[in-house]
Amino acid sequence: MPTLIHATHEAAYKVGGIGAVLDGLLSAKAYLARVQRSIVVGPMDTRDPAEMERLFAPRNNLFVRYFADRGMLACDPGLAAALTAVEHAFGVRLCYATRQFGGAIHEMLLVDASEARGDRFNSFRYFVWQRFGLDSGRYEGASEYNHFMRMAEPAAAALGAILGDEAPDPRWVVCHEFMGLPLWYALALTAPGRYQSAYVAHEAPTARALVEGDGGHDTRFYNVMRRALDQGRVMDEVFGDQNGYFKHAMVRTAAQCDVVMAVGDPVVDELRFTDVGFRGKPIHLIYNGVPSQRISLGDTRLSGARLRGFAQRLIGVSPTWVFSHVTRMVPSKGLWRDLRVMEKLDGHLAWRGESAVLFMLSSVRPQGRSAAEAWRMSQAYGWPRTHRFGWPDLVDPEDVLYRAIERFNATARASRVILVNQFGWDRERVGALMPEDMRFGDLRAGSDLEFGQSIYEPFGIAQMEPLSAGSLCVVSDSCGCVGFARHAMGELGLVDARNIRVVDYTSLGDLGWRDPISIGTGERNAVEARAADSASWFIADSLPRDAAAKQALIDTGYAIAQRMSWDVVAGERMLPAMGL
Repeated sequence: MPTLIHATHEAAYKVGGIGAVLDGLLSAKAYLARVQRSIVVGPMDTRDPAEMERLFAPRNNLFVRYFADRGMLACDPGLAAALTAVEHAFGVRLCYATRQFGGAIHEMLLVDASEARGDRFNSFRYFVWQRFGLDSGRYEGASEYNHFMRMAEPAAAALGAILGDEAPDPRWVVCHEFMGLPLWYALALTAPGRYQSAYVAHEAPTARALVEGDGGHDTRFYNVMRRALDQGRVMDEVFGDQNGYFKHAMVRTAAQCDVVMAVGDPVVDELRFTDVGFRGKPIHLIYNGVPSQRISLGDTRLSGARLRGFAQRLIGVSPTWVFSHVTRMVPSKGLWRDLRVMEKLDGHLAWRGESAVLFMLSSVRPQGRSAAEAWRMSQAYGWPRTHRFGWPDLVDPEDVLYRAIERFNATARASRVILVNQFGWDRERVGALMPEDMRFGDLRAGSDLEFGQSIYEPFGIAQMEPLSAGSLCVVSDSCGCVGFARHAMGELGLVDARNIRVVDYTSLGDLGWRDPISIGTGERNAVEARAADSASWFIADSLPRDAAAKQALIDTGYAIAQRMSWDVVAGERMLPAMGL
């Protein structure tokens, strides 16, 4: 049974998508049955009080074995001496501990390299240039690049002390995104031939930058990419030299890993578009897992009633339907597309004598507002029913989105959009107007529809989280989860199930005669208008209007989610790709 080293920036605590992946993967029964030992390796900043507070938060279930900087030692004296020697040799601080990942406990190694010795770092950079062709001198001003490179060699040395020669082979280093690659470089230096390497592409960073940075967004990029792949061309030939972007240069080296994996079908093509080294190499689709908890019709109705009650407190109307979109507020999430669909859907609802509320739960600040700030705003002016510009309420780009929401609400006849610029879904986090018995699970169990129409989305776990509750999941064709869902639906013979609607934002229609690289904001707007109209008809026809229709969506949604679980990902995709 193997030892797996997971290299990631989310080793200390969950920040975003990769943290959610680790929680699901490392606690999957199929993973635990076939992997003897896992060590998650990443950076830390001992000078940041907020980071240390999150590290030691009770939910992390942390047990420290070695953290000399805090005077915490609970390991064998020989190991403690070896780790102290690593700290002195490299000028770093180490934390070796166990913590909880989902429902399992695994080892964790953190490195604070903020004061690492420059001479050791320079020799490592020279090795990386010789062995992998990566010119670190070009990125001396990139703090994020140096952050992960500086910690790599001391992390490798510390792993050598922790594992010794007793840990069985095979040993694997699993590099989660570009942040994990430096540890692979370092292990190639310190333990040549001892570790097999796997690269997990949670995205293609250059593709994300190109999609977000141009007004044509996904409508332009994916059409350009498809044509270029047919012609055998790569990004640098189509968009110009991208190697000034350190993430692009680092990802190109990942083609040298023993195994390459991608979390979604679009990422496979994006990697092959990034570098010719990926063209002749198998790229294994490992996808991400989604929740598959069985939820009863009664539970969905109870949660839905709470959501409608909250809506009535905010806007004075208990809506027929409750929609949601839970996401980070970044350009890639395409939040404006929700409004475009709602504009088209509003007329359908009015004609049927129905109404809807869309809760957009999204904040530009991951930590959100404090409970005290949320309470003051709700008491002072009815937040989140209404908003005020400036902290602690709207900050850019929240204010831009809210202005668009105000314009929609001013003209819509049968629907309203409510921005909750906060993370958390209970009375403490959302203020006095929230029902006392409301929980985040109600948003997942009680919502009739979840939007996720991203312009760039390597997978999109959140878009599929309400599947088991019979919610309609409305996603863009750029979402990597689409491929997994289609696999699952095909295996189950549910290809006509209406649980998931894939909205097509990349088919050009009568724009197909144009060179796709010339597509800009105007052309994309035209495609989006057509796609939003199509989506609105589907939604209006598919919302369940009786108990039997809702139960059917619950049954098929749960069945699909079961085939998209972390056990399926680990046992049928990831570990077999590594020959385990």
